Amino acid sequence: MSKASSKLDARDRRRKSIRKRIGGSVERPRVAVFRSARHIYAQIIDDTTGQTLASASTLCESIAKGEFEDKKAQAEAVGRLLAERALGANVSAVVFDRGGYLYHGRVAALADGARAGGLQF
Repeated sequence: MSKASSKLDARDRRRKSIRKRIGGSVERPRVAVFRSARHIYAQIIDDTTGQTLASASTLCESIAKGEFEDKKAQAEAVGRLLAERALGANVSAVVFDRGGYLYHGRVAALADGARAGGLQF
């Protein structure tokens, strides 16, 4: 087994462990985060219906065109955009699913941006 696949397997185990404890409902949907080497994606999901209520990523036009000093600044902008779209969909309280990633760096910056945008975790 290569190191890359075992690293992905370890994240997958952490992700599944987190999902056992965290689930989105109508009152408090789940903010799911995916982080790749170049981009970060976030969705607000109602797990009872399996429906995505709002989403944002670094591929969105308003963020992709912006000049950011680093990826953490991009992640914070994604969090603010996600909060703006969530409030537009009448969602104000959410649970945060870090997707098996450490709550550090870009993942924490996204969460801070969402909080600054008005979401309650």
